Amino acid sequence: MPHRSTPSHHSLSSAGSSTIDMSSSAPPYSYITMFARASILSVLRTSIVVGYMRIDDRDHTFHFGNEKSAGPVVRIRVLNGKFWTRLFASGDLGFSEAYMIGEVDIENLKAIFDLWLDNQSTASAMSSLYSRLAAAFSGLRNAFFGQTRSRARLNVIASYDQSNELFQAFLSKEMMYSCALWGDAEGGVRGDLLGGPSSSSSSPSPSPEAGAGADGLEAAQMRKIHHVLRTARVKPGDRLLEFGTGWGALAIEAAASYGCEVDTLTLSIEQKTLAEARVRERGLAGRVRVHLMDYRDIPAEFEHRFDAFVSVEMLEHVGSKYYKRYFELVDFALKPTTATVVVSSSTFPEGRYTGYQADDFMRRYMWPNSCLPSATVLIDAAYAASGGRFTLEAVENHAPHYPRTLRTWDRRLKANLSQERMAQQHPALRDRATYASFVRKWEYLFAYAGAGFAKGYITCHMLTFVRASDVTVACD
Repeated sequence: MPHRSTPSHHSLSSAGSSTIDMSSSAPPYSYITMFARASILSVLRTSIVVGYMRIDDRDHTFHFGNEKSAGPVVRIRVLNGKFWTRLFASGDLGFSEAYMIGEVDIENLKAIFDLWLDNQSTASAMSSLYSRLAAAFSGLRNAFFGQTRSRARLNVIASYDQSNELFQAFLSKEMMYSCALWGDAEGGVRGDLLGGPSSSSSSPSPSPEAGAGADGLEAAQMRKIHHVLRTARVKPGDRLLEFGTGWGALAIEAAASYGCEVDTLTLSIEQKTLAEARVRERGLAGRVRVHLMDYRDIPAEFEHRFDAFVSVEMLEHVGSKYYKRYFELVDFALKPTTATVVVSSSTFPEGRYTGYQADDFMRRYMWPNSCLPSATVLIDAAYAASGGRFTLEAVENHAPHYPRTLRTWDRRLKANLSQERMAQQHPALRDRATYASFVRKWEYLFAYAGAGFAKGYITCHMLTFVRASDVTVACD
């Protein structure tokens, strides 16, 4: 049974915390804060049936669940009463905001997401009427207005155009911002947890510029690139079209190792600049063309010019309204025969997918207005858009590989990110509190997404389509 105590002092072992006086002379909470807290605690009393949660507030310590159970153990320290009103008004989005701005201290960030997912069926009542209405409005806006050109540009500025400096701090050397594929050489998907490469978070890999790290990320990402290109059946002389350049890793490898001619599209000026510099460094100018272009604006001369199409984790930014248009343009660009499509995307399981997805941490602070598809929705869209000219060749689920990818990014970010260097491009980050919130946003992302993939709340699919008349394997 949940209970509460009235402590005089408590000490938590979370990073940056120290012994605190829970009976400080801070002014009492307002009636609104007390109402919000009472409402949330009432929900928690019936929600936490797996695991244990302890909340230390200024005047009480609250306990929920069973500390000796096999489930996650979570310890939270409330640092500001606004945490309660924020959580009451905005649910999980409010919780992420409170964490980012330092209103709450959490001993183990991953554990709280595990606890939430383990108790999802009962914890869904946490959202107040207000937060559900706000979420519904956001979801309807995303569904009916979709990803307009202006909104697409705003999304890129919000996430990818922060600076190349940021992403170089945690991505692999070739800068793939997508799920790696971990093999036996790296100890598999749990190698870092079982004593394999980079098993100690206190000894992260060196900066990506220094070369392949001991954590195996470079090898795992290169495995992913080659897997995508082999699946696309590209060969010397083929023309390859890519939606979502990133920093050019896949396009460069397609030209350098497979002899392809590549056209790749991005909306990010930062990405285009660095990708083109890397193309020149590899001596591939003229064989890899990076276009600053919305995929809906591909030129007429692209019609039936390409042998293969690839897109790695870009579909999350298309929006449900435009899935059919996306595949219509892929069909338009590919040759009528012997053409292959390989797309990968983070996805929702079919039972959780909806075309109008509400605001949450990801859609508010990482990728505004993004929308996770389901594998079935993409398959149906590809078939309808092509008039049956695409047929499904293969479906792969890469979700088990994502948590280790995210853990590795988290270690690298903590080891390599420099406030001084980030502040050179973003002066606001010179402020210590602002920089701390910025770092917590990324820590929250890695833990939040990692738990989602590990618990099956979200998945990551790679789909392969071929022309309906194509035979990919000789069998007689």
